[in-house]
Amino acid sequence: MARMLEWLNTHIAYWHWLVLGLLLVTAEIFVSGFVLFWFGIAALLMGALLILIDMPIALQLLLWAGISIGLVIAWYKLIRPQWKDRTTSGMAAEALAGQVGLALESNAGRNRGRLKFPAPILGEEEWQFICNEEVAIGDRVRVTDISGNTLIVTRL
Repeated sequence: MARMLEWLNTHIAYWHWLVLGLLLVTAEIFVSGFVLFWFGIAALLMGALLILIDMPIALQLLLWAGISIGLVIAWYKLIRPQWKDRTTSGMAAEALAGQVGLALESNAGRNRGRLKFPAPILGEEEWQFICNEEVAIGDRVRVTDISGNTLIVTRL
């Protein structure tokens, strides 16, 4: 075992870590979870560190594992929660009920108009609406239902 570690110490170079890092970052394309990416970044950091400092393989592996775990924890606890989608994109149509928007176009003389939400709903800020009562520009409306790509609203 000591002989194998001695062989590894003489044959592990900085570019081995760089190649491992690139392979792991590339492998993240095919695997979900965004975990391999951080192990790859840690390997790239190890490669850069080995350019500056020579160290035994045992220390290299220990540092790589520690950096990897630290990056994964930082991702899940600090970074990922701040990247959550703050829009309502992907909501079910039933969840649209109750959303409030502002009329951009009046439906005077017809039953359709156009409204805008403060945040995108299902990927769109502006929607066509149907309302049985007359809605003026600037009126606030509440979604009661959806019909195809058109919202059914009532005036507030």
